[in-house]
Amino acid sequence: MTEDVLFIKEGDEKSITKKPGKVYRLMVKSKNMEVIVSEINPHSESKWFKHSGEEMHLVLEGEMEYTVGEKSYILHKGDILWHKSNLNHKAKNIGNKKVKYMTIGSPPTFMLSTGNI
Repeated sequence: MTEDVLFIKEGDEKSITKKPGKVYRLMVKSKNMEVIVSEINPHSESKWFKHSGEEMHLVLEGEMEYTVGEKSYILHKGDILWHKSNLNHKAKNIGNKKVKYMTIGSPPTFMLSTGNI
């Protein structure tokens, strides 16, 4: 990304990665950070992740359990969770409706299509 300002309209994501029960939309990726909007179907979960950096998750819709290390947190719409990314972490939808949340990570680690999702 070489722009000084970037305005993204809904539906204008950089890429979409679909996995069974999950959708990851990469919205912004610069050399210092990335923004991903994720959707997880009811009773589905991500795999475990562990990488360098830090990340913040903001729940946009639904209810989820986010596990960092050996501790789990229940998040609802509007809740924010921050953690160091070098700790094992994963997201799980514990509700009966799709959960949608935004992740802001630094440095960027999201791999388009083939990588660490």
